[in-house]
Amino acid sequence: MTLKIGAPKELIAGESRVAMTPDSALQLQKLGYICLIEAGAGSLAGFSDKAYRAAGVEVVETAEALFEQADIIAKVRPPEPRELERLRAGQTLISFFYPGQNTTLLEQAKATGANVIAMDMVPRISRAQKMDALSSMANIAGYRAVIEAGNNFGRFFTGQVTAAGKVPPAKVLIIGAGVAGLAAIGTATSLGAITYAFDVRPEVAEQIESMGAEFVFLDFKESQQDGAATGGYAAPSSPEFREKQLEKFRELAPQIDIVITTALIPGRDAPKLWLADMVAAMKPGSVIVDLAAERGGNCDLTVADQRVVSDNGVVIIGYTDFPSRMAAQASTLYSTNIRHMMTDLTPAKDGVVVHNMEDDVIRGATVAFEGNVTYPPPPPKIQAIAAQKRQEKAKELTPEEKRAKETAAFKAQTKSQGFLLLIGTALLLLVGAYAPASFMNHFVVFMLACFIGFQVIWNVSHSLHTPLMAVTNAISGIVILGALLQIGSGNWLVVLLAALSVLVATINIVGGFLVTRRMLAMFQKS
Repeated sequence: MTLKIGAPKELIAGESRVAMTPDSALQLQKLGYICLIEAGAGSLAGFSDKAYRAAGVEVVETAEALFEQADIIAKVRPPEPRELERLRAGQTLISFFYPGQNTTLLEQAKATGANVIAMDMVPRISRAQKMDALSSMANIAGYRAVIEAGNNFGRFFTGQVTAAGKVPPAKVLIIGAGVAGLAAIGTATSLGAITYAFDVRPEVAEQIESMGAEFVFLDFKESQQDGAATGGYAAPSSPEFREKQLEKFRELAPQIDIVITTALIPGRDAPKLWLADMVAAMKPGSVIVDLAAERGGNCDLTVADQRVVSDNGVVIIGYTDFPSRMAAQASTLYSTNIRHMMTDLTPAKDGVVVHNMEDDVIRGATVAFEGNVTYPPPPPKIQAIAAQKRQEKAKELTPEEKRAKETAAFKAQTKSQGFLLLIGTALLLLVGAYAPASFMNHFVVFMLACFIGFQVIWNVSHSLHTPLMAVTNAISGIVILGALLQIGSGNWLVVLLAALSVLVATINIVGGFLVTRRMLAMFQKS
């Protein structure tokens, strides 16, 4: 029997997202499902009932009727107790659930006999990235945090030199380089701010620097746990590390204009990283955006869902609904996560759910199944990330050290080349002592072609041709030089072959440079 999947209107005040969009409904219908939506459920996200009907979705007037008709309920926020009362045995609920913090809800869901899939429990493994709703929403939150900071910041992000005066660029510090942090880094750097980022996981330093931000290093010898061992999240730090961390933040606070904190581990209260004395050290008009406000906040002065101003004029933003403030985009991404989850639950694409508890992703996300609580899940069989060794930064050499290194390299190269020339001369003398004169003429041509032809082309900078072209062009250099030396021969056959060799080698060399030019042009901005 073909099952029905429905999305009710969210009950939390201010929640604008919806779990099903017209586009995702079209994809769900291809999986064999009949789609239902509560009237007005998508209006705050910009999706009208008319748009749903055009996509073949049945619009149901009330939530009660939708729960009665649907076999699968798709929501965004964790269900309210009255919503759980509407569930029946055999139904499937898919939503954010946070089972570690909502044990009462979990017990109520168990009592209904319904199956509950928590989108926040999707394991962070490669195969499950398309269903990782936490990352989808964190990406939006990181982007929106920078936009919100700019809305409350009284200056440009980028530096400018105008006739009216010089405007310095804003300095932005991102604390925590998870999905939200990286999204914030990308947005801040693209707006022209000088961006700094800090994270306790050493493996993210290269990611931060590759996005144009500067990684804030701590002079601390303790090795931090690799994120691979904790599902991609940061592990709690030692008290000694925390003190060193706070010391570094106090040093940075007077020069930073915007601070965006994203440090949060699921199931734990947010660590306090930006203390009241750091806020007091910041310049008036500075902005702090605390993305961990829902779990107590990373800043001492954060108040959940409020914008407050400190005594010294620093704005602290503790909104907990950043994804909902971009409801259309958030709904599109979240509904896509839901659709991918349904794809895994419907292997035959026949509109029938196959709840395979042997599947790592489905089992990890399932928190209640057939009247039993299945939270917490067993660890996934594979890690989210391969553990990486921290790469030490190359030590900067002083001018004296650079000169000494270059001199030593020159001496070593001169010595090796002189040694090779000595051996080559000795071999030539040895061969010349016994070989006939006709052989020696050809042998000298061969040696000159190999040595001069190869060296001339090979020493051309690789910025002018790729390493592969360097090898083929060097071989062509041997051919062309040998042919040029033989083209003056008195034998017409030798002259013909030499001329043909010059032509072919020239085509190869010129063609190699032209191909490389086209390849390099692909990486140049017009």
